[in-house]
Amino acid sequence: MDWGEIRAFLNGNRHALGEVAGALYPDALRVEGTPLLSRPEWLPATPLPLESVRLHWEPAPEPPAVADPGEGLPAGYRTYAEAMRALAPPRVFEDRPSYRLLDAALTGGTPTLTLGPSHYFAGLNVGEAVAHELAAASDASAVDAADAARAKTLPLRRRVGDPCDLSRRTALPAITTVTVTESGSYVLHWRDPAKVVHAGGLYQVMPVGVFQPLADERADLDLWRCMVREFSEELLGTGEDYGPGFDQESWPFHRALSTARAEGRIAVHCLGLGVDPLTLALDVLTVAVFDDATFDDLFEGLVAVNAEGRVARARFDGTVPAPMQPAGAAALRLAWRHRPALWR
Repeated sequence: MDWGEIRAFLNGNRHALGEVAGALYPDALRVEGTPLLSRPEWLPATPLPLESVRLHWEPAPEPPAVADPGEGLPAGYRTYAEAMRALAPPRVFEDRPSYRLLDAALTGGTPTLTLGPSHYFAGLNVGEAVAHELAAASDASAVDAADAARAKTLPLRRRVGDPCDLSRRTALPAITTVTVTESGSYVLHWRDPAKVVHAGGLYQVMPVGVFQPLADERADLDLWRCMVREFSEELLGTGEDYGPGFDQESWPFHRALSTARAEGRIAVHCLGLGVDPLTLALDVLTVAVFDDATFDDLFEGLVAVNAEGRVARARFDGTVPAPMQPAGAAALRLAWRHRPALWR
């Protein structure tokens, strides 16, 4: 298969390939029995109020051990993003400024995430490349357990090493949120592979978005601000271009959500961190519990289709739709286990 055929095979088999990738890390900690990989210090024993998580800024971090790998690229392309842009671009594909996670400690003492500056393609160039490498080593007619043995010879994945070692690659955290109402429903997303780079063809909770600054890296170093924008973009279908001079604090939607949170009508908690074994994508797992009247008021215009796929409501009952992205499955199961602490 040529590069484009392997890319298509990857997009059509992400769930099965993820199971193969997971088998490569038999000793890794799994989150709630899902494929999501983690570390003990990334998983607090009880949900953390979002405001209790301290964000520490490191303006000049050490470069990662592996960056912009060239393995497996077609001739004439320097990075995986360059090849994607030319040969298989998704509908939305921009190299936006992003936060890089450098260290994380959510247990013992003050919960802290240490972050530095980066950009979206820096994470994609490694994450999608290791997934592509695994797809290239797999049988194009069927993905099965035999692929795991062949995958152990993959040089790029070996070079990256431990998926939870944040020094090995640029790890760009996404914020994965279970949006659940007190009466027991949550918002479910099916990610259209024609529209997205990551996890196409899989179910996911929502909203989910890469933690990125809107304008100023320091001013926007705030998980809640990023979550608010994703609530608007993913649940209401609004655009991602906020224009010059946008003041988020005076935005009516931001004020409405923040007021509801301050008044206890929305409760937001951090559940932990984890890494997808296929793409090495890293997610901050969160849950936002809305009282029903507040959800209905804020999301009266909940869309059925957004820029990344289909949107629906599902029963919050401990079950996980299949096939689901590991981060979404882990967030759902953690939210279900911790539900007594999340409901007032």
